[in-house]
Amino acid sequence: MTSSGSDDQVDDNCQVAGGVQLDSRMSKTLHNGLEILDLLARHKYGLTVTEIGDGIGVHRTVADRLVRTLEAHRLCRRTDGKRIVLGGALISLAGAVEHDLRELVQPVLEGLADTTSATAHVAVREGDDSVRALLVIEPSNARAHVGFHAGQVDPINRGSAGLAILAALPPRDGERDEIIRARTRGYAITSGEVTQSVTGISSAVLTRESGPVSIGISVFDITEEQQLGEAVVAAARRLGSLLR
Repeated sequence: MTSSGSDDQVDDNCQVAGGVQLDSRMSKTLHNGLEILDLLARHKYGLTVTEIGDGIGVHRTVADRLVRTLEAHRLCRRTDGKRIVLGGALISLAGAVEHDLRELVQPVLEGLADTTSATAHVAVREGDDSVRALLVIEPSNARAHVGFHAGQVDPINRGSAGLAILAALPPRDGERDEIIRARTRGYAITSGEVTQSVTGISSAVLTRESGPVSIGISVFDITEEQQLGEAVVAAARRLGSLLR
């Protein structure tokens, strides 16, 4: 749908880019602005205004007005090469979202840590190739436990946290057998892939507003794998109900 005008009215049942069903109670202009942010998030080296217009299906002059508005709010910026990239204000917004997420996650994570006597963690996807530990809770009732810190970044294709997130996505050719098995049993398990002698068990948590995150535990002793896996899956369901 291409337009050179600035009319914000939307016809009922109008289907536009991104698969969002707009109607007369919604703002086409705001939708287009959000589409630009989503488009830029998928092009880390930026896009020209013309490319943005083509990408969201509007005339270049409309795209330019939208970009200038987003620039004024620091939601995007122009590079020296005149390409448009995401802006710094999104960092503050993301920080606020993570703060809210931490508040929801912590009680569930504390319960998982104490139930399993293991270090519990929630990880989020960081770009295409990595996962980052958002929150780590150590058990209060264990004589010994695995120790690591929130903020740790690991490859998404190594360790249970990343594999659980990949298992929540559509199957892909050439993916690891551990990802395929995780889809069947509800959790991913790996040993020694991130830290020697440490086994990770993680399950995906599906959220409405973003891609999957994972909740899991890190343990030295895996003799009770089924019980531990069931506890992780139950925690994932509890957290998922809070995030929907």
